[in-house]
Amino acid sequence: MIDLTGLHVVVTGGNSGLGLGMALGVARAGANVSIWGRNAERNAEAAAQVAALGVQALPVECDVTDEKDIAAAMDRTIESLGPLGCMVANAGIAGETKLVDTSLDEWHRIMRVNVDGVFLTAREAGRRFVAQDTGGSLVLVSSTASRFGAGGLGAYATSKSAVVGMGRTFAVELARHRVRANVLIPGWTRTAMNEHLQADERFLAATTARTPVRRWATADEFEKVAVFLADPSQTFHTGNEVVVDGGYCIF
Repeated sequence: MIDLTGLHVVVTGGNSGLGLGMALGVARAGANVSIWGRNAERNAEAAAQVAALGVQALPVECDVTDEKDIAAAMDRTIESLGPLGCMVANAGIAGETKLVDTSLDEWHRIMRVNVDGVFLTAREAGRRFVAQDTGGSLVLVSSTASRFGAGGLGAYATSKSAVVGMGRTFAVELARHRVRANVLIPGWTRTAMNEHLQADERFLAATTARTPVRRWATADEFEKVAVFLADPSQTFHTGNEVVVDGGYCIF
């Protein structure tokens, strides 16, 4: 068992779905967790679930596309929970339009959250790690859409591909500061954000057939993955893409 007792972990978009699963995972391992999201009510509900595991939990209302908001959120979390140990840049939105049908406004809407939001969050965390001189872990959440031609998900796939390149670059630039940066690439996972896709029997059957384990993941299956990526003892693990997709990308 990995012991994260006392480690301070921030999870953006941690009030539901995959983010909540990762927040609960690091909390079970003993970490104190700050939940960042735009919905204050859902933040509070998620923080209550985390606190029930016997650790400190802090809900913080934050828009990851606003750099001033991010800096203020970081100040608040560090003042409340102490030095940052791990930042999970998970917040993101979906987009389901073919590239030839995607308006520039829609393109910018997705990039603003999925690329700018991840960059601003990871940049702020990186700056704090350097200032603290404590090392740390950056976890940037991408998608299997970054690995293949995702028809109908063009802007989303492009944004998630950018996250991969971003993670590699942070890993190179921050290594001398003992900061690790890795990219999590989850496969199809049952979350509220994609309930409409789960309800599409043809789509569900097609994606399940392409997944060797023959099912979609559930958010709790990312709990221990998050613990591993946050673990400060993994000092040589950086610049890596951790694919958790039931074999989807290899089949």
